[in-house]
Amino acid sequence: MKQIPNLFTLLNLVFGCIAIIYIFKDDGFMFKNDAGTFSMGLIVAGVYIFLAAVIDFLDGFVARLFKATSEMGAQLDSLADAVTFGVAPGMIMYRLLQLALTKAALPVSNIWYLLPALLIPCCAVWRLAKFNLDKEQTYYFKGVPTPAAGLTIASLPFIVNTNNSWAEGWLSNPYVLYVIIVLISFLMVSNIPLISLKFKNFSIKSNTDKFILLLVAVLSIIFLKWLAVPVIFVAYVLLSLIFRPNKA
Repeated sequence: MKQIPNLFTLLNLVFGCIAIIYIFKDDGFMFKNDAGTFSMGLIVAGVYIFLAAVIDFLDGFVARLFKATSEMGAQLDSLADAVTFGVAPGMIMYRLLQLALTKAALPVSNIWYLLPALLIPCCAVWRLAKFNLDKEQTYYFKGVPTPAAGLTIASLPFIVNTNNSWAEGWLSNPYVLYVIIVLISFLMVSNIPLISLKFKNFSIKSNTDKFILLLVAVLSIIFLKWLAVPVIFVAYVLLSLIFRPNKA
C-alpha cells in the first residue's frame, strides 16, 4: 500500500513522456486553421500534461490517505515534475517557435532561434531543486511553482487553435514567445513570495488572496475558455505581489 502514491507519481511521469512523443509526432497530425498549419500533436500533448497535473494532485492526496509520505516519494515527485512540467512544456515552446518562425519567414533551421525554449526545463529543474532544499515553502512559495508554469505553457496550443484571432496573432509571433519564455523562466527561479493554495484555516480574512484568485479562476473559465489559463496565471502573480504572502 505504501507504494501506491509512488505509482501515481510514475503515472505522472509516463504522461509527461507521452506528451513529449506527441509534440514531435507530425505524421497525420497536421491541420490548418486561420493561423496557418498547426500540429495536432501539440494539442494531444497538452491534454496529457493537464491529465498529469490531476495525477500530481492525487498522488499527494493518496499519500496522506494511506499515511505513506516519504522522502523517496518527495524525490520521485520532483523528478517526474521535471519531465512533465519542465521538459514537455519546453518542447511545446520549441515547436511553437518553429511554427512561428516559419510563419514569419525567419530561419527556422537556425538552432539559435530555438534554443531559448530550453530555458523552460532548465529553470523548472532549478525551481524544483530549490523547493526540495527550502523547508519554509509550506504556506507560500518562493517563485512560481513548476506545475503552474508548465500548465500555462501547455495551454498555449489550445489558445492558438481557438477562433480568437487576436490571441492567435500574438502567439504566432516568435518575439512574443521569447518574452513569454523569459518571463515564465524568471518567475520560476525568482524568490518572489507567491500564494500557496494550502489553507491554514477557512476564514475569509486570512485567505482573502485565495478567495479572490478562486473567483477570478471561475469567471475566467466561464467567459474566456482556454485563455483562462494564462489569465489565472497572471492573476496569481499579481495577487501575490499585492498580498505579499509569507510563512507567518
